[in-house]
Amino acid sequence: MKNLKIKKALFLITAGLFFSVQSMATDGYFSTGYGTINKGLAGAGIAFYQGSLINGNPAGAAFLGDKYQLGVGLFNPNRQYTITGNPSGMEGTFGLTPGTVESDSKYFVIPSLGANWMLSEKSAISAALFGNGGMNTNYPTATFHDPGSTTTGVNLIQMFGNISFSQKLGDKHSIGITGVLAYQSFEAEGLSLFAGYSLNPSSVSNNGTDAAFGYGFKIGYLGQLTDNFSIGVMYQSKVFMSEFDDYSGLFAEQGGFDIPSSWTVGFSWELIEDLTLIGDVKSIMYNDIKSIGNPFSKLMDGQPLGADDGPGFGWEDIMVYKVGINYAGVDTWEFRGGVSIGDNPVQESEVLFNILAPGVIQNQVSLGLSKEVGKKGNQFHVAMNYAFNNSVKGYNPLDFDAAQAMQGNMVPNQTVEIEMNQFELELGFSF
Repeated sequence: MKNLKIKKALFLITAGLFFSVQSMATDGYFSTGYGTINKGLAGAGIAFYQGSLINGNPAGAAFLGDKYQLGVGLFNPNRQYTITGNPSGMEGTFGLTPGTVESDSKYFVIPSLGANWMLSEKSAISAALFGNGGMNTNYPTATFHDPGSTTTGVNLIQMFGNISFSQKLGDKHSIGITGVLAYQSFEAEGLSLFAGYSLNPSSVSNNGTDAAFGYGFKIGYLGQLTDNFSIGVMYQSKVFMSEFDDYSGLFAEQGGFDIPSSWTVGFSWELIEDLTLIGDVKSIMYNDIKSIGNPFSKLMDGQPLGADDGPGFGWEDIMVYKVGINYAGVDTWEFRGGVSIGDNPVQESEVLFNILAPGVIQNQVSLGLSKEVGKKGNQFHVAMNYAFNNSVKGYNPLDFDAAQAMQGNMVPNQTVEIEMNQFELELGFSF
């Protein structure tokens, strides 16, 4: 009874932390990994069932046994933009103030929790709550010259609740399915001058926080092909979200902001006893979501913000390659590390709007460890992740060289460079 009360208390404390969850950007706007074990491997592990509880391959739960897992991460993203070149001042242009501006809001707390219950020797049901990624910027200036705001930025918060069922097929194979419930909140400040480009000018900026709810699913397979080699496959559907009505003049499809689908394949290979090499390939279909994937140039093609096929952030689909290694040969310790290399979803032509969402990170490294504590099966986990600085430079498509424009040549007048790096430290406990 005492242990049950402790478990309930820990879950309530962690659940309360979700009210402070903020946004991050790693694999685009998805997290590098989920759960402390998976983050220590730079997100690799679709075929490594030990890290599957928090948003991992649902097929892995059948091998986990009864387990509870908690995690709290300190997330430190650093984002900035640089404008080079004076604005032309021409009528109808949208020039920005030259200089470099860093985003405030640099530290966030990201909690996660999960539980797995074996229904029989071959089946399990699990539940998990976690923050995903998102987009968050808070520039201490009126970047887009909004007279009603002294700051500029957006804050997208995403939280998920997963319920999974996993079934073994024999002793070495399993399948799993997850029902995904999602919550999003969004707020934008400092974008009021974009109202002149919108289908719904009153629903572009400075409207407080709006919320949306949605649902989706994922399916997975895990199979041990030999004594030391396993493969995993997982597909996550698009998560269909309700619209952000208060920002229906900003996002395409009158406030639509669905969460893109993804697929992952990978392997787990025990090279020698206790030393396991893990590799994943992941694809995220950002371009399928119009508010994310549509290019900003649609504005110049006559599509206003908020229209069915309106402008978006211009993010492209990306591939991410992850390799991790896990060593469990030191008494009660495990050590791990990983590398993640991915495409950049933000192209040079899309830098203006992506001042708000500079998700340009490509290369990341991680280190982690686990230590058995107390009763057998209880473990303390640590993971550290560093995402190397990356930048993208392009032109401001709404400002032109005045002299060239008089001759009929619409030559961009300003360059915009967006950049980002980040560090994350997560502590976890499983029992």
